[in-house]
Amino acid sequence: MRIHVGEHLTRRIAEMNTLDDTEALQLPDVVLNTGSIRVIMIGEAPPEDPDDSFYSRAAGPAHLTTLLSLFGAAGAAAESIQDIVSMGIYVTTAVKRPKDGYAVDPALVRAHLPVLEEELRLFPRLGVVMLMGDVAKKAFNMIAKKRSKKNAVSSGPTYKVRKNEFYFESKRIFPSYVMAGGNLLIEKSKAAMVSEDIQRMLRIIGGG
Repeated sequence: MRIHVGEHLTRRIAEMNTLDDTEALQLPDVVLNTGSIRVIMIGEAPPEDPDDSFYSRAAGPAHLTTLLSLFGAAGAAAESIQDIVSMGIYVTTAVKRPKDGYAVDPALVRAHLPVLEEELRLFPRLGVVMLMGDVAKKAFNMIAKKRSKKNAVSSGPTYKVRKNEFYFESKRIFPSYVMAGGNLLIEKSKAAMVSEDIQRMLRIIGGG
């Protein structure tokens, strides 16, 4: 099924009527074939400036630029978000509005869970879920706990758990670090680990 993800989510959010401040939402501006997506990469939150988002059509969006550099370091030739989508990879965030301050409020994560669940339901061939940072891990564990009464990913620092093999509903779950933001460019060791995790994911889907 070919859909515009942002338009689909806008309709579903209106039907659910559970979110306040919908004017602040940033939803993925991308058209894709849902049956072609095998991986979902879940980040933290959209940037304050929509022009910096993964699906922005502006010149050099910050979040996308960082993501492309991580894919490049993983040995994947990706020069645009469409190149990533063409690999069968969909990129999104756990919450759909910019965070207030440094951290994402846990209440905001809970409020946005139905939207993330809707995204997960879109892809019938989904086989890998990459949790890019603690917010994504927390959100996905909330979903898993609601369905199975237990977390999908065990607690503990990311560097200790990221190489463990986690599965939830037949999907391989990768806990990793954030895939956007200026801090990632400074913390070279974390950037290297994210690229390594992307490389491992690509091997699973046959793209690396």
